[in-house]
Amino acid sequence: MKYINYNGQILAIVIKSSYQKDGIEFFTPPEFSQQLAYMKRPKGYVIAPHVHNPVKREVFYTKEVLFIKRGKVRVDFYSEDRIYLKSTILEEGDVILLAYGGHGFEMLEETEMIEVKQGPYAGEMDKTRFESVDKNLLRFDEL
Repeated sequence: MKYINYNGQILAIVIKSSYQKDGIEFFTPPEFSQQLAYMKRPKGYVIAPHVHNPVKREVFYTKEVLFIKRGKVRVDFYSEDRIYLKSTILEEGDVILLAYGGHGFEMLEETEMIEVKQGPYAGEMDKTRFESVDKNLLRFDEL
């Protein structure tokens, strides 16, 4: 499990497929509009049936979670000012929550991902595209 930070702000949270811990652990701060947790429960453990109550929430930034179902992908991290910071490699079974800053991807193998983010999707109003980092300038953050 790794936090990708820049200037005191969490840009991303990566959970490698090998991560394990008994019980439940929330990785996101309570103020994040998207929450990410890991659960490992023993056989027979019961989560009581429940419904979620309507609670008005205000969302300013889209946060997305990617589950790498199969393959290998490079994730490039950028500041809010579009300055390249570093990259990391995600593989089958890894999970990443992208919280702040910019990000780009290159599939290093044929890759299947599942994406979860807040809706409704606003199309091109949701993002501003910009030029990728030159591959000769890549710096890797090993997890």
